[in-house]
Amino acid sequence: MTDRPVPEADIRPLMGSFPSGVSVVTTLDADGTPRGMTCSSLASVALSPPTLVICLRTASPTTEAVLAGGQLALNLLHEGAHATSDLFASGNPDRFTLSEWRLPLGAGGPHLTAAALAIADCAVVGTREVGDHTTVFAQVRRFTTDESAQPLLYGRRRYARWSDATAAAREGAGRVGT
Repeated sequence: MTDRPVPEADIRPLMGSFPSGVSVVTTLDADGTPRGMTCSSLASVALSPPTLVICLRTASPTTEAVLAGGQLALNLLHEGAHATSDLFASGNPDRFTLSEWRLPLGAGGPHLTAAALAIADCAVVGTREVGDHTTVFAQVRRFTTDESAQPLLYGRRRYARWSDATAAAREGAGRVGT
């Protein structure tokens, strides 16, 4: 009998079937240069203390800066910000030149003011490397939200608008099965 390793599965189709919101994680590196990357792998871990888990590609300069600086800003994108998501996923070195942002006093990283419906400033409270990613446990220190904006959704390698998804659900709610 011969043991054979099971080849690693490409789970992208699996995870693509699980739609999520879209965020951009931002921070500053040791030289004060803004860094950022698109991220849809995040979840709430605890309400007290308010803690999130964010999964970042370990080899990214953004991850390196988050780990070195110990803080980040989580920019949850509104439904009109798919171009910002694409830009921060692209690796374009001019992404901050091409984006509207500000750095408020005490921020964990740049706030993408034109693209975000909510922004959380966080302190890194733990990390763990898993494969090619680093899970970052981030405690929320403060946040802002725009209740009038709607979230950007992503699944199956395409964007969707929260307002379209909820409108379809409202229309279907009044129908009786046939």
